[in-house]
Amino acid sequence: MTKIGVFICWCGENIARTVDVEKVTQVISQLPGVVHSENYKYVCSDPGQNKIKDAIKEYKLDGVVVAACSPHMHESTFRNTCAEAGLNPYLCEMANIREHCSWVHDDKEKATEKAIDLVKVMVNKVRRNSKLFPIKVPIEKTALVIGGGIAGIQSAIDIANAGHKVILVEKEPSIGGHMSQLSETFPTLDCSQCILTPRMVECFKHPNITVYTYSEVENVDGYVGNFNVKIRKKAKYVDHKTCTGCGDCWNKCPQKKIPNEFDMNLNMRTAIYVPFPQAVPNKPVIDKENCIKLTKDKCGICEKICPPKSINYQDKDEIIEVKVGAIVASTGFTLYSIEKHPAEDVL
Repeated sequence: MTKIGVFICWCGENIARTVDVEKVTQVISQLPGVVHSENYKYVCSDPGQNKIKDAIKEYKLDGVVVAACSPHMHESTFRNTCAEAGLNPYLCEMANIREHCSWVHDDKEKATEKAIDLVKVMVNKVRRNSKLFPIKVPIEKTALVIGGGIAGIQSAIDIANAGHKVILVEKEPSIGGHMSQLSETFPTLDCSQCILTPRMVECFKHPNITVYTYSEVENVDGYVGNFNVKIRKKAKYVDHKTCTGCGDCWNKCPQKKIPNEFDMNLNMRTAIYVPFPQAVPNKPVIDKENCIKLTKDKCGICEKICPPKSINYQDKDEIIEVKVGAIVASTGFTLYSIEKHPAEDVL
C-alpha cells in the first residue's frame, strides 16, 4: 500500500471534546504511505462519505482508515462507501477512537496521544491488507436442534415448516423439557400440557423432523453451513420399533423404589419406565444403573412378559454422524441450589 487516506471523525463532541482531532490529523499525515489526512464533524453522514469517495478518486487511494466509533456500528458503512468508489472494501479499516479512547479518558493530551497510536496501528494494518472477495460454498440445508424442551420443539417446528430438514436431540427419554413438569403457565394460568403436548406430537410426527431422544451430542466440528456432528444414542434396551407401549413391563417391574427425576424425586419409579404419561415417544427405556438384570444378571421379568419381544439386554450405545448447516442450542436450565449460597450469606 502506498496511497492511504485517513479520515478522523469528530462524532460531534463525542470524540472532539476529548481528542485534539486537528493534531491527530497533522501527525498522521506525516506517516509513510499516507497521502491524504483530514477530519470532519460527522464522517458517517452523506457529506462525510462523499469526502471519502472524492479522496479515493482524486488521490487514487489504495487504502482507507476511518478513525471514528466502533467498527461494530459503522465498519459496513465505510466499506460500502469505499466499494461504491471502486476500492476493494477490505482495504478499509476503522480505528475506534471513541469507545476505546475519548469515552474512557478525561486527560485530553493523553487521549490525543492514544488516538494517534490507535490510528497508526490501523494505518500499518491497511498497508499490509490484501484484496478479499466473497466466495460461495455449498451448505448443508439441515438444522440441528440441541434440546427438546418447548424452545427446541418450537424451533424445530418453525424450521421444518419453512421446508428444511431438522434433527432434534434430547438427552432425556422424552421431549417436553421443564414445561412438561408444570401444572399452569404464567400469566394466563393455562394448562402447560394443553399447550405443550400438541406441539410435542407435531414435532415427533413432522415429516421434516428426526427426533433422537435419550441421546446426546458428543462432538461438533466444521464451520457455519457445514458442521459434522457426532450423536450418541444411548442404549434404551427396548426396541422402540416393535414396542407398543402397552405398560406390562413397568407394571410388573419389581424394582419400584427409584427416585423419579421428572417429579423432582418426590415419588418413585421403576427401573423400566416412561418419564410421564404424556411422554413422546410414549415408550419405555431401562435405567441400566438400577435394573436388576443389567446389574446382577437376575430378574428379566420385563423380557419374559413383553408380548412383541422388544426387550434387548444386549443393546449398546450407538454413535451416529450427521452433517448440518445450522445449530440451535436450546439446552434449558437447572435450578441453582440455595444451599451453595444461603440467603444470609448473599445478604
